[in-house]
Amino acid sequence: MRIRGVNVSKDNEKLTEKQRAIIDAAIELFAEKGFAATSTNEIAKKAEVAEGTIFKHFKSKKGLLMSVVSPMMVKLMAPFIKNDINKVIDKEYDTFQEFIREMIENRTEFLKKNLPLLRILIQEIPFHPELKEQFIEHIGKDIFAKLIIVVEHFQAKGQIIDADPYTIIRMVAGSIFAYIIARHVVVPEGNWDREEVEIERIIELISNGITPRE
Repeated sequence: MRIRGVNVSKDNEKLTEKQRAIIDAAIELFAEKGFAATSTNEIAKKAEVAEGTIFKHFKSKKGLLMSVVSPMMVKLMAPFIKNDINKVIDKEYDTFQEFIREMIENRTEFLKKNLPLLRILIQEIPFHPELKEQFIEHIGKDIFAKLIIVVEHFQAKGQIIDADPYTIIRMVAGSIFAYIIARHVVVPEGNWDREEVEIERIIELISNGITPRE
């Protein structure tokens, strides 16, 4: 599997050819069917190895999931996500609406480029606390701290209501990711308008909730 030109399964040179084949097959099947619906037998067939080989190297299907997701999130996804989103956060904007628009466009593009792995994260984080903890530790904390600064900046300019910045971030981020995930992961075949139209609606709805009343 490749993430932005990086061959994930070959990132660790200690892996054998069979281990790489198993991980590649697991990524594809977990992303397509989900962890629970994928059997080790299916993974073995796709990787063209004996099912026992999976248990020999990864002990269990859960062990395989952790071998697939955890190292990639820490070694590859965390830097990519943070570097990519920092390009948006570190820019200057005249309005908070401009910031939201760029954030939506940035996250949408990132999701499209990394859909298989992100699909696994979205599907499995709610069911595996250790994945959630790693996501928060390696990605969430740094980004959240920067977003607080952005919110406080626009609050000082009078563009955002004087409310708890954490609450505002959760509301804005929830709206953005709910839209992106619904459109590109959950129901991509839905009756959507053009992307730019949908984005402007999201921005309008968010603005109505956080813009001070005159």
